Amino acid sequence: MGRSKALLPCPSESDTFVTRAITTLRAGGVGEVAVVGRPDDADLERELKRSSPPAFYIANPTADLGQLSSVLVGISYAQQLAADAVMIVPVDMPSIRPETVRALLDAFEAGPQPIARAVHHGRHGHPVIVGAWLFEELRSADPAIGARAIMRGDPSRIRDVPVDDPGVLRDVDTPDDYQALLDERR
Repeated sequence: MGRSKALLPCPSESDTFVTRAITTLRAGGVGEVAVVGRPDDADLERELKRSSPPAFYIANPTADLGQLSSVLVGISYAQQLAADAVMIVPVDMPSIRPETVRALLDAFEAGPQPIARAVHHGRHGHPVIVGAWLFEELRSADPAIGARAIMRGDPSRIRDVPVDDPGVLRDVDTPDDYQALLDERR
């Protein structure tokens, strides 16, 4: 993208992708929000401090190892809080709705599956909630496969949560993706 996706402005609003994610998670019922980033990302840290309410910044010293390394850093933080689960939301998905977050939380709490994931028209997306009892399994996952390793394991551990939210499938990976998002919101 040529710059931090987390700091991209959301169309027609004063939010950035990361502040939108924080706002969405809070509005959906998530109490503690932490954002994992590179150790030297002072701009991201500043953005988190100005968000209301602020989110906690966690530096990932091994960010070059891929997305799983960031998930594991987040899990370590969650374990310090004695959290029952983590909700994984990539920052490049600014169209996820608060009601989707709430639906996932409700489905996870209804249990018994240790994973809840958003599904739109039969396609799996994000957010994904992973219960604490799978944290060690994630730690031993192959970094090349990432968190998908536990998702492809035993399907009985997964609660698919159908949502009427195409944002769960829409990530912004390229300048063209971003332009399409901008064009759509005009």
